[in-house]
Amino acid sequence: MPITTCIFDAYGTLFDVAAAARQAAAEPGFEKLAERWPALADHWRLKQLQYTWLRAVAQAHTDFWTVTQEGLDWALEKTDLAGDDALRERLLALYWELEAYPEVPMMLAALKEAGLNTAILSNGSPEMLAGAVDSAGIGDVLDDSLSVESVGVFKPDARVYDLVGQRFGCATDEVLFVSSNGWDAGCATGYGFQTAWVNRAGDPVDRLPWTPAHTLADLGGIPALAGI
Repeated sequence: MPITTCIFDAYGTLFDVAAAARQAAAEPGFEKLAERWPALADHWRLKQLQYTWLRAVAQAHTDFWTVTQEGLDWALEKTDLAGDDALRERLLALYWELEAYPEVPMMLAALKEAGLNTAILSNGSPEMLAGAVDSAGIGDVLDDSLSVESVGVFKPDARVYDLVGQRFGCATDEVLFVSSNGWDAGCATGYGFQTAWVNRAGDPVDRLPWTPAHTLADLGGIPALAGI
């Protein structure tokens, strides 16, 4: 089936999750981050993801903003930065204004010009996603932002992927699902989507029953995969 609908994970895929720590490190008053921001960003992202998986398994759902704060608190303690309330508040504020990767606006514009549906499917809460989309200025090239909050469980639960068909009325094999998380793209393959893994870090493929159909270094090749 030809692709009719392109669906994107948000954090790490469209939006640079390391941007908050990187930007804070360059601001006056947070010089202590100068050498520690890459480790802080990595720990923050890993714990944020781990807590979504654990809460899904334990059936203890909460919103993604809570998980984001809990992950940051762990990361601050891990990098010996706990107790700096000003730093914590600044990092959280910057997370609402994450930068989009440079190729994102042009890529999404090409998909829309070709008449494809475009949307985000994310663990993020509706408010977080709205803030990120507005900050990046890409609202006019997205048809929707779908949040797990409508089903009350995090990815990769199938109920999350169900939201795409419910919203766009498309068959699963008409969807190109794009994520920077190998596990997300792999599980979406198992669900029935056509998939692309944006492997910016050059990581190994996750050992799961399914693997992404395509692997890219960035989002620049998405229009070609969508048949444009």
